This record gives sequence, structure tokens and C-alpha cells, in this order.
Amino acid sequence: MTLSATAAARPAPPPPPTPSREQRTRRLLRGLSPYAYVAPFFALFAAFGLFPLLYTAYVSLFRVELQTPNTMEWRGLDNYTALFHDEFFWTALRNTFTIGVISTVPQLMMALGLAHLLNYRLRGRTFFRVAMLLPYATSVAAATLVFAQLFGRDYGLINWALGTVGIHPVDWQTNTWASQIAVSTIVTWRWTGYNALIYLAGMQSIPGELYEAAEIDGASRWRQFLHVTLPGLRPTIFFTIVVSTIGATQLFGEPLLFEGSQSGGISHQYQTLGLYMYEQGWGYFHLGRAAAIAWVMFLLIVVLVGANALVVRRRARKESVR
Repeated sequence: MTLSATAAARPAPPPPPTPSREQRTRRLLRGLSPYAYVAPFFALFAAFGLFPLLYTAYVSLFRVELQTPNTMEWRGLDNYTALFHDEFFWTALRNTFTIGVISTVPQLMMALGLAHLLNYRLRGRTFFRVAMLLPYATSVAAATLVFAQLFGRDYGLINWALGTVGIHPVDWQTNTWASQIAVSTIVTWRWTGYNALIYLAGMQSIPGELYEAAEIDGASRWRQFLHVTLPGLRPTIFFTIVVSTIGATQLFGEPLLFEGSQSGGISHQYQTLGLYMYEQGWGYFHLGRAAAIAWVMFLLIVVLVGANALVVRRRARKESVR
């Protein structure tokens, strides 16, 4: 008997059993269960994140006044055009950039130094870690009001300290650079400890063998910091830069409460984009223009975050080529 005849004589295998309705239901539920777990997040994001964002873009194309929010007059891109022709918008944009730089750069540098110190074995490390987080837990209103008293022109503690060394009192609320430095000081005080703890968590994830190998090679603590700590912290540093950039672009509470003025000083010397948006929407009742400012801020954040990511990616490529 040939092989083909033997194969033909074998009985055909029985067909696979048809799954029952209950089994099909179980498979369907098993496939949908991961989506059910993440559905509440996407529902909340759609309701409180995506919808307000899209509706703000819609409102920015109309003339809407706060007194009559149901009356909408189509303007197209006129709100954006009027915005770019407003000198106070460019002043707020410049102030946002300046305050963001002079608050973010010292803040991250000090946070990195504090985290490096706390990464070594010190007495009372837990106390120092908790103490660094206290400014972040403090209310924005309370912190700003206290600093406003410290930076007072006539009776402020800062001017008193400057007077003891022969420096004339500084008008921290009228002078452009002085007021921006004062606002930046509040931001730096509140966020340095928060970023320091993030850096500390990143440092503790770096393998200790790298430090041991560097110490055996005779590297000092400074060289270990440059050649071991900083490369290991690159993703963490990028994260803090992105978060700080977003926070600086949206800065609102500190400049508003520093003097209690929505115009950011007499000559708008420390008015940020967030404060400018508040002034247009709730000071002048132009909700359409305020919505346009909000979308400009959103696009500005996207551009800045994208630029930071591009710089980091190019640097990583250059180092991989080396």
C-alpha cells in the first residue's frame, strides 16, 4: 500500500468544538477588561481636559463678552490678529520668558546641588528631605503674601538687610528687574525642594558599581558627579526642564498676589501671559480674546517642549556616535 493510500485511509480529524455562548462572552470580557480599567481616566480627561481645550479654541474665534456669554459674534482670526498687535501682549510674553529663565535656571541648579549632598550619608537626612518639601506644600497665597512683606520698599526685611551693608533701598514693586527678581525668588523658593527630591530619586537609581569603579580609578567626587551622576540623570533633568518650562509659561498666582494687581505692576513690568489672560477675560470681560491667549500659551508650551526634546535627542545622537 502506498503512502498516499495510507494517508487517504486515515480518518479525518474531528473539527474543533464550537465555543459556547458563555465561552465567547468570557473571551470578549477578558479582551475588554483592560480598556474598562483605563476608561475612567479617559472619561475624566475628555470631560475636564479635551473638551475645555477644544471649546476654548472654538470660543477664540468669536467675540464673547463676560456680561453676555450667550451672545457670540463670529470674528475668525481677528482675536489673534488684535492680540499680536497689542504691545501689552508682547510685554507679557517677554516678562514670561525673563521670569521663567531667572527662576528656572537657578532653581534647577540649586536642586541638583542639594540632591547631590543628600545622596551621601548625612545625619538627619530624613529631616532635611521633609524640610525641603515644606515650601512646595505651602499655599501659593501664603508664600507670596509673606514675600511681598519681605520685599517691601519702606519696611521690608530685604531692604533692611541691604541697608546694613550700605546699599540704598530697592523699590521691588516698581522697578522692572527688581520686581521680576522678586517674583522669581518666590517661584524658586517654592519649587527647589520639589525638584531636589526628584533628582535625589533619580540619583538613587544609578548603580553604585559605577561610583565604586570611578573611585577606584581615582576620580574625585566632582568628577564622579560630572561623569557618572549627570549622564545617569539625563532623563530626569529633561523631565524637570519640561515641567519647569510649562510652569513658567503658566505662571499666575505669584505675580497676581505680589502686589494684588492684575496688570502686573504700574507699567506691566512683571505681568505674565497668565496674568494678561486673566486681565483680558475677567478685567476687561473679553472672553474671546482671553481664549485666544490661552491657545497661544498652549502652542507656546508645545513649541518649547518640542525644542527641548529635539535638543536632547540631538545630544544623545552625538554621544552615541562618539
